[in-house]
Amino acid sequence: MRAVLQRVSHASVSVGGQVIGRTGPGLMILVCAMRGDTGEQADKLAAKVAKLRIFADEAGRMNRSLLDTGGSALVISQFTLAADTARGNRPGFSTAAAPEDGERLYEHFARCLSGQGVAVETGKFGADMQVDLCNDGPVTIWMEV
Repeated sequence: MRAVLQRVSHASVSVGGQVIGRTGPGLMILVCAMRGDTGEQADKLAAKVAKLRIFADEAGRMNRSLLDTGGSALVISQFTLAADTARGNRPGFSTAAAPEDGERLYEHFARCLSGQGVAVETGKFGADMQVDLCNDGPVTIWMEV
């Protein structure tokens, strides 16, 4: 699985003009299941995200995790993280999981992250979504497990 984490002061996701998910201080996470991914990878990614030390401590150093800060997460599916741009000018997405697998693993990841003790809201799998966020730092991290 692949994910892009953005440390945010706030973020929201809308479908059809209606906000369906939001977070305050914490993370906005774009997640993509790749062909061949399993629930085990979603579990590992969720555990790593919850414990990743990218929030400032009292000295201003990135030394605290989402769990340490009590922050929340907005999890949004984004199959375009599977883009292959090696050839030509149009990205290919053949390495992304099939839609039914992608949805299952996306939802599994969100449940696992919640199970780690993080308050989680989500977007809507497969929908045309609009994301609004204020990147804090900015801190943006790409992960793959």
